[in-house]
Parts: sequence; C-alpha cells; structure tokens
Amino acid sequence: MIDVEHITMKFNMVNDRVMSLKEYFVAFLEHRLRYENLLVLNDISFHVDKGEVVGIIGRNGAGKSTLLKIISGVLKPTSGNVRLNGSIVPMLELGSGFDMELTGRENIFLNGAILGYDEKFLKERFDSILEFSELQDFIDMPIRNYSSGMLMRLAFSIATVVEPEILIVDEILAVGDEGFQNKSKKRMLELMGGGTTVLFVSHSIAQIEEMCDRVIWLENHQIREIGPTKEVCKKYRIYWNQEV
Repeated sequence: MIDVEHITMKFNMVNDRVMSLKEYFVAFLEHRLRYENLLVLNDISFHVDKGEVVGIIGRNGAGKSTLLKIISGVLKPTSGNVRLNGSIVPMLELGSGFDMELTGRENIFLNGAILGYDEKFLKERFDSILEFSELQDFIDMPIRNYSSGMLMRLAFSIATVVEPEILIVDEILAVGDEGFQNKSKKRMLELMGGGTTVLFVSHSIAQIEEMCDRVIWLENHQIREIGPTKEVCKKYRIYWNQEV
C-alpha cells in the first residue's frame, strides 16, 4: 500500500544573519550568502500493508512531520522514492488547503476540491460535514475568525466524509475540546475498521498504543526501531526516561 524507499531529505539553510528581504538580496548580489545542508531524514525505508495503522514517534525535530509531507506529496525528497497504491487524504497542518478570507461554507468546497471531491459529491455530503463539525452557527463566518479547534473540526469533517484508502494524520487529534477529540478518535477507529490504511504521528504514546498496529521510532533523523506497538513504545519510554 505504501512503500518508502531510501528517503533522504536535506534543506539548504542560510548561515548568515539576514534580517530582511532587502538584506537577503544585497547579500545574494554581493555573493556573501553562505549555505549549509540541514539533514532532516537519512535513508528512511519501510512498507505499510493495506489496512495497517502505523504510528510514527520521536522527539521534536526527528523528522516525523517532514516524512508525512513527503509521503503526501507536499515535499519532494532529496533522494529516494515513495510509492502509493490508493487514494490519499493528508491531514497535516491546520488550515492547509483553506483560504482564511473565505467562509467555512466556501472552504468546504475549496478544501474538498483540493482533496479530490467534486462539487456534486460535496453538495450531497454538505449536511453530514456540517453536522459532524458542529459549526452550524459559524459556517458562514470567514474562517480567519475561527479558533484552532474550530479549524480542526472543519478540516477533520471534510477529510473523513468518505473512507479514504490512505489517511495521513499529523497530531490533528490533539487539538480541540475533549468531546470532539473523542468523537474524532471514534471516527478514526471506524475508518481503521473499514480497511483504511493510516499513518499517524502523535506525541501521545497512550494514543499510539491504543490505535496502532506497528510503530516507527525516528531518532536522529533515522529509523531507530520499527515493530509491534507495545514493544517499540516500551523501548521508547525507557530510552526517554534515561535521557531525561
């Protein structure tokens, strides 16, 4: 379903203190800019079977979100390949795929179109999306006025209106009130039970243990461990406690 083959990702970072766009262009024209390669992922390979739920854990800066963006096609790796067999719905950064000046109603059609849903389908499912999001009183308000929790409700409701073949989730279940978190988790479990393949990043190890079949532990931009959830999470906790 998902094949990640020898993915390496490097970013070119400016190594000078450039405080404005003007300073950047002046330094560029004078050939004063210095760059350094920032290694984010180093030779990452793994396979995910159809219907598997795989969690990705690791400390901040380990490369978890970057890996999901590469798999989702948002970023192109420096080297390596990703092969997907099925339609993919990425739930990454809150507000991605939204126009902050448009209303919630308008963004349902905009974001839905980005995810590959046609207008007819979205009109048929509009009431279901609205009901799940619980945003009836705010749907005709520009989403620049939405809280982060309201944005999450809208994004999650649009993304899960159908059963995608592959679902990519980055910490989105950690946002919002407890009631909607539980509702979203229940919907995720329904998708998983229906055969959706899921890649799931979370800092909540308890959530990973509850929802995932296998776990990939990223450390120092590489895979440190990959295997059954309980086994890997136990090693991660031991390692973290030793480091702290």
